[in-house]
Amino acid sequence: MAQTPEIETPDIQDPQVREPEAAPAPDGRAAERRPRRGRRGKASAAEEKEAAVTGGMRLSTLYFRRFMRNKPAVAGSAIFVFLVLLVFVGPRLTKWDYEDLDRYNIQTPPSPEHWFGTSGAGNDMFAQVVHGLGRSLTIALTVSIATTAISAFIGSIAAFLGGRAERAILAFIHFMLIIPSFLLVALLVAGSGGDWKVLTVVLIVIGWMYPARIVWSLAISIREREYVKAARFMGVSGPRIVIRHIIPNIGSLLIVNATLGVVTTVMSETGLSFLGLGVKLPDISLGNLLTTGANSVRTAAWTFWAPAITLVLLTVSMALIADGLRDALDPNSSAGGRA
Repeated sequence: MAQTPEIETPDIQDPQVREPEAAPAPDGRAAERRPRRGRRGKASAAEEKEAAVTGGMRLSTLYFRRFMRNKPAVAGSAIFVFLVLLVFVGPRLTKWDYEDLDRYNIQTPPSPEHWFGTSGAGNDMFAQVVHGLGRSLTIALTVSIATTAISAFIGSIAAFLGGRAERAILAFIHFMLIIPSFLLVALLVAGSGGDWKVLTVVLIVIGWMYPARIVWSLAISIREREYVKAARFMGVSGPRIVIRHIIPNIGSLLIVNATLGVVTTVMSETGLSFLGLGVKLPDISLGNLLTTGANSVRTAAWTFWAPAITLVLLTVSMALIADGLRDALDPNSSAGGRA
């Protein structure tokens, strides 16, 4: 009997199992295959949202481009950088220290020897303005950073805890807000002899409550989101949830608030020093320079206008920077242009 030859049949795959071939790309190249869905291939919701908003661009790059397209904000940044450099470089530009007395030039107008003139005691006004600017900036930056950090943590903790703890924290904040801050500052600073460190601590103590109230109102909605609930379910501690999940989601508000806090603190320090409740002689700040200059503004106007113009430049620059940061960090704003 003849043996029937075996016919080789091709291996036919099930059409339902076969993976579809990648369609050619418009430029002729083979399109990349989609990654299989899995724990590593599946993008998180935050990453998908970021990609949709930025078009694949890093958020920091997008924020920077939006900020740089805001010309007033760039101008404010340039002014602020100039003032900061003046604080560090200014003392080396003149041979006079802010405490030195030139007894041969008392209350003289600006000259090549004394660029901003001299005070009624013979102090070089340029050296005094530079030192006063540095002191006011030190107080303002310290208070702004500290109050922002404290308000962010306490406001977020209150929203995260909820219940009685939330009500107790809010009750304390509201109680502190109704106390006249001016009287509190007067009582605490009056006995310190005008020490700027005591003034800084007092401004921090009275400055964190209102921002904490705002942070709490925003953190309430964040605590109900799925990733916060998932972190709670997994047993993550409360402070870790606050630091890792809640505070980063209100970071844009905190940055703008910290920038505006510099303006608020400078104005508070200046006003208190002008009234004799802030920095006192022999230390120098823009506030007490304005106080001294106001007494002789008619006879020696330069002693008033030099610190006054410096104060205006500082506050306006920080206000422009805060406005630019607000527009750059706000996804719904088009004031800074699009990247």
